[in-house]
Amino acid sequence: MLQITQQIINDIIDHARKGLPEEVCGYLAGTGRTVTKQFRLTNIDHSFEHFSFDPKEQFQAVREARNLGLEILANYHSHPATPARPSEEDIRLAFDPNISYVIVSLAAELPDIKSFMIQNGEVEKEEIQVIR
Repeated sequence: MLQITQQIINDIIDHARKGLPEEVCGYLAGTGRTVTKQFRLTNIDHSFEHFSFDPKEQFQAVREARNLGLEILANYHSHPATPARPSEEDIRLAFDPNISYVIVSLAAELPDIKSFMIQNGEVEKEEIQVIR
């Protein structure tokens, strides 16, 4: 289970909406399984179908998380027009089996946010617990 504050969930949704029509992406950091910090990163692909982190921002986010005593718990990205489930490309590019993959979908009227663990091409849905 991944614990995320309501404020961070709201910020992820805000990031996704502001990035339309493109996918947005970022990191979620914290301790244990509790997310306490979000890092918005630039999708250098500028695409509505896939994303790539800006390497400079990615390195800076990892460094800042470590300096704060946090670890990267998840990466997140948006699906502007498709459901909140990993695409074939998402599964193929999920290289770290120790982090969560959070997807926010804006395909319906209400945003839908889900988390997954992906290991060796196998996808397992993970519960998100909203905390204060």
